[in-house]
Amino acid sequence: MMKTSSMTELDDETVRSMAIGAVFSDFGGKINSLDFHRKEDLLVTASEDDSVRLYDIATAKLLKTTYHKKHGADRICFTHHPSSVICSSRYNLDSTGESLRYLSMYDNRCLRYFKGHKERIVSLCMSPINDSFMSGSLDHSVRIWDLRVNTCQGILHLRGRPTVAYDQQGLVFAVAMEGGAIKLFDSRSYDKGPFDTFLVGGDTAEVCDIKFSSDGKSMLLTTTNNNIYVLDAYAGEKRCGYSMEPSPNTSIEATFTPDGQYVLSGSGDGNLHAWSINRRNEVASWNSHIGVPSCLKWAPRRAMFAAASTVLTFWIPNDSNADPTVMDTELTAGAESQHPSQ
Repeated sequence: MMKTSSMTELDDETVRSMAIGAVFSDFGGKINSLDFHRKEDLLVTASEDDSVRLYDIATAKLLKTTYHKKHGADRICFTHHPSSVICSSRYNLDSTGESLRYLSMYDNRCLRYFKGHKERIVSLCMSPINDSFMSGSLDHSVRIWDLRVNTCQGILHLRGRPTVAYDQQGLVFAVAMEGGAIKLFDSRSYDKGPFDTFLVGGDTAEVCDIKFSSDGKSMLLTTTNNNIYVLDAYAGEKRCGYSMEPSPNTSIEATFTPDGQYVLSGSGDGNLHAWSINRRNEVASWNSHIGVPSCLKWAPRRAMFAAASTVLTFWIPNDSNADPTVMDTELTAGAESQHPSQ
């Protein structure tokens, strides 16, 4: 059984020791997105096989699988409630307009539909402090919603593919748009327009992911051409940047560790990389064992991260220094894989 340890401050040695502790290989397609709950030991995935799956990350157990054949399952994030999620649709956007659903995993019920977006949603995030959430769509709009009502609370029309993120205090949100521009808004008065705009100098590729570090000091950007940047969240200056191998048709993801000291990223060559932000040096790299990981997130309160392609893997510190070839053999056999339950 995989045991994850609570989060203490990380060091290079712990980061280097990360290894696969559990594998879930029964997905019928690519995992489109995953999210950790902010306070509970839970992870949720949305996959091309139309499944939404809930996991206990402390015990590496699959708790629940639900299927969504009518709408599909694309982007997903937890609400504040541990068994409720927001999930974006892949199908029937034209006919139903039901681009977002508020789902109860407890009794497999749709609590609310949110209509408005005309194209696929590519970015989704929940406010850490209240019932607001945001979605960015290929229809060139960002919409702001409230879980309690199905009408859109606000809309921003943009050029290009929009990407959205709240900071960890929920006071500011960032929107990335065409030409590498990042605009910062006060979440309580976004109708007044952005209070700051950053430019990722020289890189005009679209930003496909933004994350704020937990201390709010740094922003992490991933672009569609697999460049990764860490920016000062206050001044917008580039602290460091990394170029990953290209991955045609697959977006990679990068993630901060919870202490904000390290960045991890996938790459088009199937490897994972970790860097120290302050020292700007690579600390570790690993074979992901799952091809190009399209999803990568570090758990908020544990020494653990999840990487996913068509397979979901949980990575934890490896205290035993086990022979990596043994792990390779186990992976080929699909060790620890869980079967879906309805």
